[in-house]
Amino acid sequence: MTGREGGKKKPLKAPKKEGKELDDEDMAFKQKQKDQQKALEAAKQQASKKGPLVGGGIKKSGKK
Repeated sequence: MTGREGGKKKPLKAPKKEGKELDDEDMAFKQKQKDQQKALEAAKQQASKKGPLVGGGIKKSGKK
């Protein structure tokens, strides 16, 4: 052991995993997730355009 080998050694890189094949259920699930994400983004856009949801009106205090 020489002086230059001190400290932790780097772990070897793991080989890349091959992409697993997706069946019809996985494809449908991923498509459903994409559709939900698009719907959520559309709802955010609609909410940002409008004003506050509560009209509020005149606030009355309990005192007379």
